[in-house]
Amino acid sequence: MEAALGLIRDARIPVLNIDLIYGIDGQTEESWRTSLDAALQWRPEELYLYPLYVRPLTGLGRSGGSATDADSAWDEQRLRLYRAGRDHLLSHGYEQVSMRMFRRAGAPLTDGPDDYACQTDGMIGLGCGARSYTSRLHYSFDYAVEMREVRAIIDGYTATEDFSHAEVGRFTDGGEARRRHLLQSVLQAAGMPVAEYRERFGTSPQEDFREELALFEARGWLDPDAAAAGVLRLTPEGLAHSDALGPDLFSPAVRAAMAAYELK
Repeated sequence: MEAALGLIRDARIPVLNIDLIYGIDGQTEESWRTSLDAALQWRPEELYLYPLYVRPLTGLGRSGGSATDADSAWDEQRLRLYRAGRDHLLSHGYEQVSMRMFRRAGAPLTDGPDDYACQTDGMIGLGCGARSYTSRLHYSFDYAVEMREVRAIIDGYTATEDFSHAEVGRFTDGGEARRRHLLQSVLQAAGMPVAEYRERFGTSPQEDFREELALFEARGWLDPDAAAAGVLRLTPEGLAHSDALGPDLFSPAVRAAMAAYELK
């Protein structure tokens, strides 16, 4: 890895991104900071901090030797490590863009006003497993974890000659479009201007998601000062709980579809 990072710097690629995972067995705040310091030696323009999740049918999930995502003690450990990592990067001149993403102050911007905006633009993913969406459709190839099923999906993809239709996907109606816009906006540290939402949908997020936003506010996840300025923005603690906030905005129909999905 050190050699690869050196080659990237030698090639003068303008944005170096390093991804790190926290929450592994035996990891402490001290050992986590040691990992962060090793990454910071390269002065990456971007750093992503990903929490470890153990999914069903994965090796970790089957081993039974690691904590599960329902383990409250492990959840608290991940939160402690997240806060330690966040504070460490902020103290070293990085700004927080989202729960996971941190950008070094003064680094080249890759998401300027003329660049891609996930809330309003479509996306075409290339390759097996890549997600794509338009204004009305969210689609991909099937998803699996167990190796035999993964190979079957890849074999099916490589044998496909007609990519003109999607076999695995979900239509996005007006309600789902509102949820997606809110989710993809509010999970950014900058938050979401309420006027942009109203311009697109003709309503306010407070009208469309009164109960959910009231719950977030009661938990201390919404910044009242930003709200007074017309911006729906998370507090630092709200950003820390982004992965809990997101599912709270899933629609009943999506929840039912997720519950009915057969794990592979």
